[in-house]
Amino acid sequence: MNAHDLSHWDRCRPFIEAALSFTGGTHTIEDIKRAVDANEMQFWPGQQSAVITEIQSYPQAKGMHYFLAGGDLEELSRMRPILERWAQSIGCNRVTLAGRRGWLRTFLADEGYEEKWTVMSKELNHE
Repeated sequence: MNAHDLSHWDRCRPFIEAALSFTGGTHTIEDIKRAVDANEMQFWPGQQSAVITEIQSYPQAKGMHYFLAGGDLEELSRMRPILERWAQSIGCNRVTLAGRRGWLRTFLADEGYEEKWTVMSKELNHE
C-alpha cells in the first residue's frame, strides 16, 4: 500500500466523495486530489474503501490525522494497523480523527481509541 499511488483514484473516488459529505463543505474532491498531488495529504486505496490522512506537526508532537474514510468498515478496520505502522515509521506519536460517535462504539474502542475531545461547530454568516 503506497500513500501516493494515484492509480486507484478514479475507482476510489466515490468512497472519498461519500466521506466528504460529512465535512461541512470544507473541501471538494478536487481540493483533496490537489493536496494528495502536493504530498500534503496521503491517499490510501483499499478494494472497497479509501482513506485520506494528513500529518500534523506540533512543537512537542507529530500526529497522523484520519481526515476522510469511506467504504467498507471491515476493510477500513484491516487498513488501520497498516496506516498506524506507517505513521510510527515517520515519527508520529499520535493518531487522531474526527467522526461520528458511532465509529467509537462500533469498532474503534476495541482498538484502543477513546474520546478525548468533542468537536463543535457554528456557521458564521458573513454579511
